[in-house]
Amino acid sequence: MEPFQQVGASPALLLAPDDNIAVAVRDMPAGTTVRVGTFTVTLGDAVKVGHKFAVRAIPKDERIVKYGAPIGRAIAAIAPGEYVHIHNVTSDYIPTYTFDAGHEFLPEAH
Repeated sequence: MEPFQQVGASPALLLAPDDNIAVAVRDMPAGTTVRVGTFTVTLGDAVKVGHKFAVRAIPKDERIVKYGAPIGRAIAAIAPGEYVHIHNVTSDYIPTYTFDAGHEFLPEAH
């Protein structure tokens, strides 16, 4: 079986061929051009190691796919190279708690 991605010196990993996000393997500043899998994107935001960025345009309400499985849904359109995190993704499986009025962390989560 042929690998779908040559990792070599790439600063990011596409964890499955159908993923719409990649994971940084090192810190990358905004403006970095990244080739990952068959995608080439320029980062619009700084991305820290272990964090995600879009490898293609992701419309609002589309599922975010990592490891070939959905991990959430875009709450706004996400551009290629844009940082993907809780500001533009919500989980379909667990509530997202914030310090906004009316929201608290569950006591067992502290």
